[in-house]
Amino acid sequence: MPFTVLVVDDSLFFRQQIRGIINAHPELKVIGEANNGREAIDKTLKLKPDVITMDYEMPLMDGITAVREIMAKQPTPILMFSSLTQAGARITLDALEAGAVDYLPKGYENVANQQSSLRKQLIEKILAVVHTNKKAKAPPRPRPAASVRPVSKKPDIVLIGTSTGGPVALQKVLTKLPAEFAAPLLLIQHMPAAFTGAFAQRLDKQCKIKVAEARDGDSFSRGEAYLAPGGKQMMLSSKNKLKIIPGDDRLNYKPCVDVTFGSAAKYYRGNALAIVLTGMGADGREGARLLKQGGSAVWAQEGRTCTIDGMPSAIVKADLADDIVPLDKIAENLTALFR
Repeated sequence: MPFTVLVVDDSLFFRQQIRGIINAHPELKVIGEANNGREAIDKTLKLKPDVITMDYEMPLMDGITAVREIMAKQPTPILMFSSLTQAGARITLDALEAGAVDYLPKGYENVANQQSSLRKQLIEKILAVVHTNKKAKAPPRPRPAASVRPVSKKPDIVLIGTSTGGPVALQKVLTKLPAEFAAPLLLIQHMPAAFTGAFAQRLDKQCKIKVAEARDGDSFSRGEAYLAPGGKQMMLSSKNKLKIIPGDDRLNYKPCVDVTFGSAAKYYRGNALAIVLTGMGADGREGARLLKQGGSAVWAQEGRTCTIDGMPSAIVKADLADDIVPLDKIAENLTALFR
């Protein structure tokens, strides 16, 4: 039986295009459509879809308000369509904070183009969300105690890599850290160039530690977090100095967790802690392997607390995780490690 999708957009053309893309996949079926937020809530309660695609600007009720009400009344994974602009970034971050799980770039020319990457992204993200949601409802599998290798040595740096679900996960971790947190943090979040500046500013306002979008040549110290800029790669040029280079089309992710982790392995041999949070794919696994070979430690977010458990699961399956930590315990464990 196919997974069901509710498509919400005030544009009939856009709804028709999205419906065609989804219904062409054998595992998916559009169960209904809505042209405003109020109708989206009513149809969610009635149809109980597995996933919802949601626009932001609509008559009667906007998408963010609809997301909040749906998550309160009938929690359902929601993918937001967003423009890749600074204004779109702020709206998207608001939507994620309200409960949406991920976002997709909105463009009428993209959705109508048979060769557009948006079509592939849409299907991949819907399937990833529904499969993770299905797995989260399954009974938990016991984990052997021997798989935990407690970290007792205080690292000189903390590296956090994440993707889908990462903005909310990072917020939950970083806002709980004390202002005097005794290490610098480097953050790698898969995110477009227009979004990372707005995201860093938001985190900086919410957190006790300093958070900034990384720039080439930045030096860092304890109690500071630097977010890799979208569309580029963040590396180290020395033990406490950042090097930002242009994104390379040979790499799928810009920024890429593997690139930053691998660079840190060179300068922080045995003295880094890498944390891999929620996200699709396996970015971070090979960088974590390099860190582990040098004697550094790696934590993976517990799968049942992930929006998508692809990245943490890749760490665990490769036996690279020193510990597997629920999202709500990561800040607590970090604080205790440095106490």
